[in-house]
Amino acid sequence: MKKILFSTILIASLMLFPVFSFASDGPGDPGGTPGGGDVPIGGGAPIGGGSLILIGLAAAYGAKKLYEMKKEELEE
Repeated sequence: MKKILFSTILIASLMLFPVFSFASDGPGDPGGTPGGGDVPIGGGAPIGGGSLILIGLAAAYGAKKLYEMKKEELEE
Protein backbone atom coordinates (compact mmCIF):
# COMPACT_ATOMS: atom_id res chain seq x y z
CA MET A 1 0.00 0.00 0.00
CA LYS A 2 2.84 2.39 0.82
CA LYS A 3 4.44 1.67 -2.56
CA ILE A 4 1.24 2.52 -4.43
CA LEU A 5 0.74 5.71 -2.42
CA PHE A 6 4.35 6.77 -2.97
CA SER A 7 4.12 6.07 -6.70
CA THR A 8 0.87 8.03 -6.99
CA ILE A 9 2.30 11.04 -5.17
CA LEU A 10 5.49 10.92 -7.25
CA ILE A 11 3.62 10.78 -10.56
CA ALA A 12 1.21 13.54 -9.51
CA SER A 13 4.06 15.82 -8.44
CA LEU A 14 5.95 15.22 -11.70
CA MET A 15 2.82 16.01 -13.72
CA LEU A 16 2.16 19.23 -11.76
CA PHE A 17 5.79 20.43 -11.81
CA PRO A 18 5.49 22.47 -15.04
CA VAL A 19 2.52 24.37 -13.60
CA PHE A 20 4.61 25.67 -10.71
CA SER A 21 7.86 26.26 -12.57
CA PHE A 22 6.98 29.23 -14.77
CA ALA A 23 9.87 31.64 -15.14
CA SER A 24 9.58 35.41 -15.20
CA ASP A 25 10.22 37.40 -18.34
CA GLY A 26 13.77 38.44 -19.12
CA PRO A 27 15.01 41.97 -19.61
CA GLY A 28 13.47 44.11 -22.34
CA ASP A 29 14.72 44.70 -25.88
CA PRO A 30 17.91 46.83 -25.83
CA GLY A 31 17.07 48.16 -29.27
CA GLY A 32 19.78 49.85 -31.31
CA THR A 33 22.53 47.22 -31.29
CA PRO A 34 23.10 44.96 -34.30
CA GLY A 35 21.84 41.51 -33.53
CA GLY A 36 19.94 42.85 -30.56
CA GLY A 37 16.36 41.98 -29.97
CA ASP A 38 14.24 39.40 -28.26
CA VAL A 39 16.36 36.35 -29.01
CA PRO A 40 15.78 33.84 -26.21
CA ILE A 41 18.63 32.22 -24.36
CA GLY A 42 19.61 29.05 -26.20
CA GLY A 43 18.65 30.42 -29.60
CA GLY A 44 14.99 29.45 -29.45
CA ALA A 45 15.57 25.77 -30.21
CA PRO A 46 12.32 23.75 -30.07
CA ILE A 47 12.19 21.04 -27.42
CA GLY A 48 8.67 19.67 -28.03
CA GLY A 49 9.67 16.78 -30.31
CA GLY A 50 12.49 15.60 -28.09
CA SER A 51 10.36 15.54 -24.98
CA LEU A 52 7.65 13.52 -26.75
CA ILE A 53 10.25 10.99 -27.88
CA LEU A 54 11.63 10.75 -24.34
CA ILE A 55 8.16 10.23 -22.84
CA GLY A 56 7.35 7.61 -25.47
CA LEU A 57 10.55 5.68 -24.83
CA ALA A 58 9.95 5.80 -21.07
CA ALA A 59 6.41 4.47 -21.53
CA ALA A 60 7.65 1.66 -23.77
CA TYR A 61 10.35 0.72 -21.25
CA GLY A 62 7.80 0.70 -18.43
CA ALA A 63 5.42 -1.47 -20.45
CA LYS A 64 8.24 -3.93 -21.21
CA LYS A 65 9.15 -4.17 -17.53
CA LEU A 66 5.52 -4.66 -16.56
CA TYR A 67 5.14 -7.40 -19.19
CA GLU A 68 8.25 -9.16 -17.90
CA MET A 69 6.98 -8.97 -14.30
CA LYS A 70 3.61 -10.45 -15.24
CA LYS A 71 5.27 -13.17 -17.35
CA GLU A 72 7.60 -14.11 -14.47
CA GLU A 73 4.69 -14.13 -12.03
CA LEU A 74 2.74 -16.58 -14.21
CA GLU A 75 5.70 -18.95 -14.54
CA GLU A 76 6.01 -19.39 -10.77
